[in-house]
Amino acid sequence: MSQSIFPLSKLFIGLALTGLLGACGGGGGGGSSGPAPVASSSQPAPSSAPASSSSSPQSSSAPVSSSVMSASVPASSSVVSSIPATSSSVASSSGAITAAISGFIVVDQFGYLPDAQKIAVIRDPQNGYDASQSFSPGANLSLVNMTTGEIALTAAPVTWNQGATDTSSGDKAWWFDFSAITAPGTYAVVDNDKNVRSPSFKIAADVYKPVLREAFRAFFYQRAGVAKNEPYAEAAWVDSASHIGANQDSAARLYSDKSNAATAKDLSGGWYDAGDYNKYTSWAADYVVTLLHAYIENPAAWGDDFNIPESGNGIPDIIDEAKVGLDWLVKMQNATGNNSVLSIVGMDGKSPPSATTGPSYYGSASTNATLSTAGAFAFASKVLEDLNIASLNTYSADLENRAENAWTWAVANPNVLFYNNDESKQPNSANLGAGQQETDASGRAMKKRLAAIYLFAATGKSIYRDFIDANYTSAPLKAWSNFADPFRETENTALLYYSNLSGATGNVATDIKSSYSTAMNGTSNWLAIDGASENSVNKDPYRAYLQENEYTWGSNSVKSLKGSMFLNLISFGINGTDAAKAKNAGLRYINYLHGVNPQGKVYLSNMYKLGVHSSVNEFYHTWFSDGSARWDRVGTSTYGPAPGFLVGGPNPGYDWDGFCNSNPADTRCSGGAPTPPKGQPPQKAYKDFNTSWPINSWSVTENSNGYQSNYLRLLSKFVTNP
Repeated sequence: MSQSIFPLSKLFIGLALTGLLGACGGGGGGGSSGPAPVASSSQPAPSSAPASSSSSPQSSSAPVSSSVMSASVPASSSVVSSIPATSSSVASSSGAITAAISGFIVVDQFGYLPDAQKIAVIRDPQNGYDASQSFSPGANLSLVNMTTGEIALTAAPVTWNQGATDTSSGDKAWWFDFSAITAPGTYAVVDNDKNVRSPSFKIAADVYKPVLREAFRAFFYQRAGVAKNEPYAEAAWVDSASHIGANQDSAARLYSDKSNAATAKDLSGGWYDAGDYNKYTSWAADYVVTLLHAYIENPAAWGDDFNIPESGNGIPDIIDEAKVGLDWLVKMQNATGNNSVLSIVGMDGKSPPSATTGPSYYGSASTNATLSTAGAFAFASKVLEDLNIASLNTYSADLENRAENAWTWAVANPNVLFYNNDESKQPNSANLGAGQQETDASGRAMKKRLAAIYLFAATGKSIYRDFIDANYTSAPLKAWSNFADPFRETENTALLYYSNLSGATGNVATDIKSSYSTAMNGTSNWLAIDGASENSVNKDPYRAYLQENEYTWGSNSVKSLKGSMFLNLISFGINGTDAAKAKNAGLRYINYLHGVNPQGKVYLSNMYKLGVHSSVNEFYHTWFSDGSARWDRVGTSTYGPAPGFLVGGPNPGYDWDGFCNSNPADTRCSGGAPTPPKGQPPQKAYKDFNTSWPINSWSVTENSNGYQSNYLRLLSKFVTNP
């Protein structure tokens, strides 16, 4: 997007550390740690803006054998698959299943683990963009093996919540439980009475392994200054190295002294943060920490064979990818000369990335960036040391030293702030990056607690343990009386990690675990999804409950974080945890992201080569930009976007820019603010689109490394990589 036209593309910047927000430069968030707990949620008022024809969802069917789709795919196949197909089918003489795929029967389109709970959702729209549609299932549904045609199970669908309409989705629903079927195979849920079926899916022990591979490789496509060549990049997304020209990342200049070559620093490497190409220190440090947690919580998921340039070097590929971020953070610290860490590198953007010729500029050091980096360096030092790989030992020791030096600087300089892209607070910072990476006093206090936890893990020094013991009760888990929600998940994970460290203070560790257990038994956690215990209900017909005020910018990341909250009970050994029950709870959120949602959509980009029926066809990204002949949209462009990117997801707070309210006749505002996503129930506030300013699709569809890392951490719990 053009920063000169729309300098403040991020909203709700207060969701720090969670990777929740992502528009034009950052999934990490900025200020505080998200909304305080509320007794009930309110939603934005529905919009009365008329829907344009381009925003009316259509039925689609676009499975193909490769993620590189040719332009010969019919354009209709690329439109949002939200309203069920109504076409009938004719039975084959061979007896094969010929029922039409229906958007009224939604499933995880990749599939299910054999021992997992498996429930298809049958939907009847009542409110929202598809309210004119209607469906009621037959008396019995069948699970059919799509290879053999054999019926594995026949049962009656069960009405959700006595036929109530769910306000978060606007739908009534039924559940069809086929958990008893464990035999590997390809299946579909079939309604013979209505001659419709779900998309096909697999039951298999390795069903999520190829999904993890594609999603993980999105980080490779996000690397800055690195050529994307075959065989590591698929042919459709080959590109030479970006941002390596004159006055770009290798010689970035200070934002406030742009003509002074003496300010040039080598700040190359790292990752594009989101759909833009900016690099934000505090958020990049968060992504490193999340990737490292993904590894240590299930090393079996992470092999050395994900087809990135480092594959085969004897180091798990996720560690290699984390090192991409760490190497860049090292440069951001080296550049200051005093152990503080620079805050941001603002970068120009074109499609493809290598076409970018504009200069790069950096922002000054800050306490937030330095504390964030201290935590990432310390945690990485500990994880790499524990790997006991000789080639990493010197690097690990250097990271530990850097972490302690950064901590020392931050303690001595607790309130050094840097506001990017904000002339009122930071003169000359206009157009430096997009999203505001600076945080508030509460955010800095949280970053200091996290840094202390990881520094204690790395060094075992009592100074860090004593700081944790003296300050852990200031975290919302304790300060808000046993509180856990997705927006606090990152800090709660760090506290739980501390509680399991050798040398942690015993009563503090016990208190942390006890508070977390109590919080998870609350009305918005176990009691919202259990439905089997006294006083508990299944609050979401799509089985992945969030409070309605938790459907924010980046709601798909919120879903991932929520799923991880249940898996934390296993990862950190919380007493009394039913492991099977906790795994099934976490899987609900995976199932949602894989198609068990009102759109019947896999919220990952261009996953058709893995056999899905409907996945994200376009999303906001500078590379895969609106109007690109090669990369704009699956089925319309030559290739569409690269596979595996998790998009932000439903956002009931979406609106176009206020410019359009004042200039409705402007051609860029024609047709009104698109609905969907505007004016919809929270779970339906989604549309596949990538239009830039003033339509501002980024608050719905932009990717973020924060979204990606949170999803990878959750998904990898269910993968083994032999």
